[in-house]
Amino acid sequence: MPFSPGISAIKTPGGQQRRVASLFADRKVDLLLLLVAIVWGSSYLAAKNLTGTMGVSVILSLRFLITSLALSMIWLIWQRRRTTRRELIVGVVLGLTQAAVLILETHGIAGTSATNAGLIISLVIVFTPVTESIAFRVKLPRTVFVAGIVAVTGVCLLVSGNGFVAPGPGDMLMLAAAAVRSIHVTAVSALTRGGGYSALNLTVVQSAVCAVLYTLADYRGVLRAVQGFDLHEWGGVLYLGLACSVFAFLVQTWAIQQTSGSRASLLMGTEPIWAVLIGITIGQETLAVLGFIGAALIIIGTYIGLRAEARHRSSRHPVSGGIPEAAAPQASGSGALPDTLSAQPRPLRDP
Repeated sequence: MPFSPGISAIKTPGGQQRRVASLFADRKVDLLLLLVAIVWGSSYLAAKNLTGTMGVSVILSLRFLITSLALSMIWLIWQRRRTTRRELIVGVVLGLTQAAVLILETHGIAGTSATNAGLIISLVIVFTPVTESIAFRVKLPRTVFVAGIVAVTGVCLLVSGNGFVAPGPGDMLMLAAAAVRSIHVTAVSALTRGGGYSALNLTVVQSAVCAVLYTLADYRGVLRAVQGFDLHEWGGVLYLGLACSVFAFLVQTWAIQQTSGSRASLLMGTEPIWAVLIGITIGQETLAVLGFIGAALIIIGTYIGLRAEARHRSSRHPVSGGIPEAAAPQASGSGALPDTLSAQPRPLRDP
């Protein structure tokens, strides 16, 4: 029979809105973690655009000056837990390793495409379990190594262009950045394990160390940039400092209270997919056929490796900073920052 509008029809839009609101509430954590992955995926194009007008040290200096200032304000408002001497020492050490990663990564971005950069750096997902297994003498499942071979094969195809050629300097720097980042992540796990450190305190110290190092590297360039930046350039630096660093940190620290470390890692592990989509659609970058095949292999390899490593960690007590499924914090609904790093997912990415 034909449909006759009535009371039920009038109520339908409201019912649909309630269903949409309910669906968003149920998936809010997942959506926010995906948003972090999207923001991270876009960071390569944002940094790439800035490297055309200013030096790498200047970009990183301004980014981390902004990040340090914002996180310090959050510390004053939210926590005010005094930084211990041990936190200061660990934060400085991790700040030095993080600074090394980012100088390699940003120079690499300047020498390759944003798409390549986002894909190659994702190899940290398969490199990190290997470095941790060496450092902590833990045997990894064979699947992790298979995933690594698949991902590295993908990198070879990605950088080959239209034929099998040697990778460019930018690609090699991104590969080095992925390797050094895996060492940095392992250092985070080793130095913070069981220490009860404040996640916010450590992050503030790391960011401050990076800001000081990069500013000293080219303080004249920083002063010239501050005086001569236009709105577009300030927008890019603010996006890197606030969205890619501060926003991502706050979402991670809140979301891990609502879900497990493994789920958070898997959702944020979609970063290379967004890097490809944003590089091609917004950055108007192109990939040859071999490049597309390589990109697919990298994404598949890193995803398989992440899943295998997450299952491995959840099946035993963690040897690193991660937490098993059973120990994941339950939803508190408080929205407060977790007090210590024991409540954090494994830090494959830093502010």
